[in-house]
Amino acid sequence: MRVEVRDNNIDQALRVLKKKMQREGVFREMKARSFFE
Repeated sequence: MRVEVRDNNIDQALRVLKKKMQREGVFREMKARSFFE
C-alpha cells in the first residue's frame, strides 16, 4: 500500500491512507486478530 505526500502535507496523506485501509478491510481484520492474541 502506498500513499504519496505532496507539499509536505502529511495530514492529507494520512487521511488518504486511512480511507484506503478501510476500503481494504484492514481495521476489521486487526480488531478480529486482537481477540485471538
